[in-house]
Amino acid sequence: MSLPKGLAEEVSKNLVMVAKLIDEDPELAYGYSKIALRLASRVAAVREAAGFAAYATQRYTEALAEFRAARRMTGGVELWPVMADCERGLGRPERALAMAGEAEVQKLDKAGQVEMRLVAAGARRDMDQLEAAIVTLQSPELASHSVQPWTARLRYAYADALLAAGREGEAREWFAKALEADKDGVTDASDRLAEMDGVEFVDAIDVDGDDSDHTDAHDAESSSEADETLTEEDEGDEDEGDEEDGEDGDGGDDAESDDVPAPDLADEVVDDVKVADEGDERP
Repeated sequence: MSLPKGLAEEVSKNLVMVAKLIDEDPELAYGYSKIALRLASRVAAVREAAGFAAYATQRYTEALAEFRAARRMTGGVELWPVMADCERGLGRPERALAMAGEAEVQKLDKAGQVEMRLVAAGARRDMDQLEAAIVTLQSPELASHSVQPWTARLRYAYADALLAAGREGEAREWFAKALEADKDGVTDASDRLAEMDGVEFVDAIDVDGDDSDHTDAHDAESSSEADETLTEEDEGDEDEGDEEDGEDGDGGDDAESDDVPAPDLADEVVDDVKVADEGDERP
């Protein structure tokens, strides 16, 4: 469906914001998707973006409705795995498994089929069928030595299932393989490996803070000793001064102090913050 130029530009701006924010601020991305949906609800790309924004914020009923609408408009099957995962999110893993057996799965590309396998394994785990989940993940894609966009997530899911089944040795091997394939850091395989190896991470800030405390205590002690020494010397000087005054006969007059009181200083900090109104991005 084509839109007038001005409307198309407004819709495009909101879709760009959805794509930009969906990982770092899903709720804000969801807000932009609702604006785009209000402007152009008959555009498949808008319905798909709204679906992913709802999915990212765990609004699974809404996400599933948007994905179904987008699929009706395009006739494609690309959204089939995420639709099945919405069924899982709604507490219906058996429906997700049923979708994994539908003919649409055969029409998916390799990435889509791997995604469907991940969803099906997750559904098995939801149903406490752990061994079945492990078997579901065993595939040529898992055994392949080539690294594809889905490789890290597939290996990670397999390692996690093995660990849940108590097969720690195998799990560690596959977490290591997942880390090897995870160039973009999409999993926490490194943390899982460290946890299994009993590695504890120490916050460097806390260590620096402790050292600073020790240094401050040492400085304070040194300063205290110096003050005591100076006090003793001052008392000795005063005694000598009194003796001299007594000899001269001028002990009754005090000299004016040479100390000059420090002026009061006020630091004025002016923050000139220009806050961009996010509403300007919206129609």
